[in-house]
This record gives sequence, C-alpha cells and structure tokens, in this order.
Amino acid sequence: MKKENSYLRIGTDYYKKGLVPLFSGDTFNTLLKWNKSEIVTDEGKDFLQEIEKYDGFCLIPSHTDYKQQTLGYYNRYEKVEHQFLMGDFPKTKMFLKHIFGEHFDLGIDYLTILWKHPTQVLPILCLVSEERKTGKTTFLNWLKLVFQGNMTINKNEDFRSRFNSDWASKLIVSVDEVLLDKKEDSERIKNLATAVSYKMESKGVDKVEGFFFGKFILCSNNEENFIIVDKDEIRYWVRKVPSLPDKDENPNLLSDLEKELPYFMFYLNGRRIKSPKKTRMWFTKEQIFTESLKKLVKGNTTYLNKEIQEIIIDAFIRFEVNELKYSLSDLVEILSKNNIRVSTSKVSEVLKNYFNIESKNGSYSKYYLSFHPNSNSSFVEEVKQKGRYFTFRKEDFIKD
Repeated sequence: MKKENSYLRIGTDYYKKGLVPLFSGDTFNTLLKWNKSEIVTDEGKDFLQEIEKYDGFCLIPSHTDYKQQTLGYYNRYEKVEHQFLMGDFPKTKMFLKHIFGEHFDLGIDYLTILWKHPTQVLPILCLVSEERKTGKTTFLNWLKLVFQGNMTINKNEDFRSRFNSDWASKLIVSVDEVLLDKKEDSERIKNLATAVSYKMESKGVDKVEGFFFGKFILCSNNEENFIIVDKDEIRYWVRKVPSLPDKDENPNLLSDLEKELPYFMFYLNGRRIKSPKKTRMWFTKEQIFTESLKKLVKGNTTYLNKEIQEIIIDAFIRFEVNELKYSLSDLVEILSKNNIRVSTSKVSEVLKNYFNIESKNGSYSKYYLSFHPNSNSSFVEEVKQKGRYFTFRKEDFIKD
C-alpha cells in the first residue's frame, strides 16, 4: 500500500511524492516528475497498473468538505486530518489571548475564517516585538500543526526567490524574522494579499498561472521598519506581542498546545464567526488598527523623507509663498549642499510614494534670496524655468 501511494500518473506524466527541505528548516510536500522506466526498474512492470491515474491537476482548498480528486483531477491542496473531541483547552486560550490581546475575538474569527473559508481574502497579519520570549515563533509552529502541509514557514530568502512553487499553493505563507525592506518586497506582498491568481515557477519548469488564495503572516523583532508601509495602508494588521510572563514561561508550550488540539479543533469547527463581513478583507481598517501600525508607518519615514520635508518647510518660511515647484535635479542639488548624496531616482521614489506628488511638465518659478548691493536687506527673486517639476503646497507642510 505504501508503494502504491508514493506514485501518481497525472495526464501522461508520472510523479513521485516527495518531501523537500527549505532553508528555514521547514519542509513541504511536492510531486517530483519520475521516469516510467525507473519505476519499472525499481518496482517491476506490473506495478504500473497499481498507480493511481488522474487527468490533470486542480487546486481546491477545503477543511470541512475535502476531496482528493474532482472530476478525475488531482487536488494539490493537502488533506488536513484532526481528531475532534469535546473538551477544554485552557492553555491554548491563554496563549491566543497573549498573541491577540485586546483583539482576541478578532483573532479567533481570523482563525475560523481560515478554517471555514480558506479562499477569503484576509489582512496581512504582522506579529512584532523587540522583546524576547514572546511566543511569535511558537504561534507559527502551532498554526503549522493546525493547517499542516498547507502552511509554510519561510525565511526572507525563500520569499524573495523567483522559484515559488514551495509556497504559491499554500493557505498560509509565513515569514519568520522578516526584513523585507525593499519597495518591490512590500509591493509583491500587497498585490498577492488581494490577488486571485499567480504564476507558479519551479526550477527547470515553465511558469504556470493558477488560483492563489495565500494569507501572509509576518514575524519580526524590528517594530519600526521590517517592511515598507505607506501612510494610507489598510492591508496590515500589526500586533505587538509582549514577552510571556516569567510565571508562564513553559519550555514545553508547543507540546502542551498540541495535546489540546483535538479540543480546540472541535471548538473551531463548530464556532460561528462573530464579526460580519464588511470589506473585501472581511475586517475594516478601524477594527484592525493598532498603535504598532502607526509606529511602523512612522518608522518608514526615512532620513531622506525628513530631509526633503525640512528643505520644503524652510523654503516656505524663507520665500513667504504658498506654492513651491522643484525639479528632481533642483532637490538633488539642495540635498548635495546639505552633504546628502542621493540619486534622482531615489528622490523621485520618495516624492511619489511618501509625499504622493506626481510630476508635471512645463514652465515653473524658482525663488532665490538676493541682497540689495547697498544695504543689508534681502528680497525674493523669481526666475522662470522649463522642465519636469513637482509642486508643493504650503498647507501640506505648515499648519496654522
């Protein structure tokens, strides 16, 4: 029976079930292409008749009505097997209250939605803390026990790799010790968080577009800038997790949680979701707002952002105008005089993504502070220029 279950024929190709190790130490199940001749060599010609046959692949996530095959197609989503027993789970409840804090009910709703509605779009859950022994990693390992092969625990390198077959078909894509500080990282996660399809790529195999329903969970010891977040971002649910009290420190916590899993799964499987669906991501931005998100947005205000802001404020005060216009080269020149060397592309990125300002093409006014030759008094001189410029309004920088 074991041999029979280790091989499949999908369409005209043969596969062997395998377990692939990841850089993070996690593993994931995969189907490895296998030569028919090698199966005959290893198992004998008659064994080919015992191999299960399917017309192709499908990806249909379900925990409450799972089907391994549908209309002759093999389901890539893995079956989750649990015992469901009525009983108490005090340590699990205490641990989840520690993780979700004042959002405990939302947290249980989040887990219920994952279990009952796996294709539902959900916020990007971020667990952060500069403190140690918080239980963030234990939470990921516990979720892995709940959702088994349909969750993967990655490192930054796993997520950044263009080969994504290890996580593109998973329900939960977690990244531990996350530091995705490049703009393309944050854009990729934001886009995937609400995507319905994604191109899966494996080594030596062409890209294949398929159904995507992954939910992202990020854990970090960096509370201020582990990922780039815009000031108007609504997709992130950022929770600061405190250290576990010394009296509650338990080196066998994960093992204790695993023992309570049959009772928790019985509760989760029969539980009703308390929060009504109000947005595409189920929860509203007000429901999942935290001071930790505010801190993350503030931390994303980089040194360059602050320098440009100070330059603009200083110019408004000096020239006493309500509107200023600068080209990229103008700002780079001013920054250079302040001993800040930066490229025009970086300045452009900050203006567009942080200040939300788009450039225009045409003539614009530049102001200079000049002095009268025969006195110490100064006056503002206006010079017309032509080119691509950015417009700054006084009301956006100086409040009355």
